[in-house]
Amino acid sequence: MTWVILFASLIVAFLVFAWLVKVVKATIGTAIAVAVVVLALQLFFGIGPQELWQQISQLVGDQVMKWWDNFWQNLGRSS
Repeated sequence: MTWVILFASLIVAFLVFAWLVKVVKATIGTAIAVAVVVLALQLFFGIGPQELWQQISQLVGDQVMKWWDNFWQNLGRSS
């Protein structure tokens, strides 16, 4: 019985480790892709990381505020 539990725990540990390796590889790949895009924007168009981040924050902030306003308006209609 102890061998079965040991074997099962080793299989679970291996599966978790394999999943973790896949996640780390995907994360590194995404980070490299983002870095290449930011570098290309800076080299070819003169757009720095601060300007890019400011524009992304503005776009995301506007979308979140629109969603938030719609959420509360729809919530008020439901009551």
